[in-house]
Amino acid sequence: MVLGSPSSGPAWASFEGTIEPGSDESRLLARIDPDRLPRHVAVIMDGNGRWANQRDLPRIEGHKAGADSVREIIETSARLGIQHLTLYAFSVENWKRPKAEVNELMRLLKKYLQDDLPTLLQHNIRFRAIGRIQQLDATVQLLIRDAERKTAGNQRLQLNLALNYGGRSELADAARQIARLVQDRKLKPDEIDEGVMADHLYTAGLPDPDLLIRTSGEQRVSNFLLWQIAYAEFYITPVLWPDFRKRSLFEAVIEFQGRDRRYGGLAEK
Repeated sequence: MVLGSPSSGPAWASFEGTIEPGSDESRLLARIDPDRLPRHVAVIMDGNGRWANQRDLPRIEGHKAGADSVREIIETSARLGIQHLTLYAFSVENWKRPKAEVNELMRLLKKYLQDDLPTLLQHNIRFRAIGRIQQLDATVQLLIRDAERKTAGNQRLQLNLALNYGGRSELADAARQIARLVQDRKLKPDEIDEGVMADHLYTAGLPDPDLLIRTSGEQRVSNFLLWQIAYAEFYITPVLWPDFRKRSLFEAVIEFQGRDRRYGGLAEK
């Protein structure tokens, strides 16, 4: 993963030498307004299994191909100038999958955390994991904390990986924390508002997603960022995750920039 300089001017300038002039990708990139980028993009990465099935391959091959898409979308987001990228990697419901598949997913996660940490450091990308991390394998937890600690000062892009994550679990965990504050008389019930709630979510300190992308054509949020996506723009594409690359992200951003975001108000005349 080779990134341009973060101070190289407009977003398209950081793609110099990586996109062929006159190509479809080049034409799409030219349509993106670097001053109106989504600040935070969240992605439900779906379709790895179907991608493998279409090719008569084991499901794990789809997950491996999906890992390549992860790398490309991280790189492309950083080049564009997107500040926050949240990827739904493993849900609390995914434990229901066959044990062999879960074990292979954990192996791929460990490999990513080990192999890609130098790249995150080199290119100023901060890593953060969100979810019930304490329930993961001890080795995975150590790798996560090591990556978070070593990249804590990076500022170009914040990569948030949702692991053992569930939106309802997140809200329940936040409610428990707030209840303890009330029980300890550190917070009054009447003081509980949206800000207090947001401060006790896994995503505390992050802006809410502007753009939520779902691949594979499914039209549901799958228990992902239930509180945070209240005003996110949804972009649903039939493209399976292993085939979702920079061109697909460009198309999503262009669609986002064409939306009229009113937040419950009226459009400006």
